[in-house]
Amino acid sequence: MSNGASTAPAWLHAARRLRIWVAAVAAVMAHIAGWNYILCACFITFDIVARSFFGFSSKATVEVTGYMLAGGIAWALAHTLARRAHIRVDVFMMRLPLGLRAWLHLFSLTLLLGLGIFFAWAALELVDESALFNAHDNSALRIEMIWPQGIWAFGIISFAVMALVLMLEASLSILAGEPEALDTLLGSRTLQDETEEALEAVAMAHEGPGPKP
Repeated sequence: MSNGASTAPAWLHAARRLRIWVAAVAAVMAHIAGWNYILCACFITFDIVARSFFGFSSKATVEVTGYMLAGGIAWALAHTLARRAHIRVDVFMMRLPLGLRAWLHLFSLTLLLGLGIFFAWAALELVDESALFNAHDNSALRIEMIWPQGIWAFGIISFAVMALVLMLEASLSILAGEPEALDTLLGSRTLQDETEEALEAVAMAHEGPGPKP
């Protein structure tokens, strides 16, 4: 066996570890995004009750909740990509041979990575412009735009990083001659995947937050 063949699996293993680490960070961000939506709902409820019964409000409900919604969406993008949960149309994809399917997965991921990099660049440009002009919103709170835009941009950048890490592992899987691994990494979620996730969620609920034996 050649040295190149022996080192390729090691590279692939390192890429998988990196992807798992980035996916774990993305999962934390997604949980924060979820709690952000709960906080958003509480804020709207408080504003309605305060305005109806106590005669005051934040006077910035639309602006603040808009920032929260945008930030939550951006922060969940990377986790959604890692979990293969984005909506896709693949009526014919799964009928193709595995080798061809692997290359098409890689091609589609390349397009997604390019889109993610473009979005990240545009988001950073927007934050930089807001910082340059010291932009504030027109609500009563006069929020500096770099804060909501910066939070939103961080989520977009995280999405691009997740796509880049997936691209690295997918490319190494092709080089290592493991199209099955690439198909598992990027392919559509199967009924078995959904079942295993549901069973895992049930098991975690039964275990509770306490220490494991």
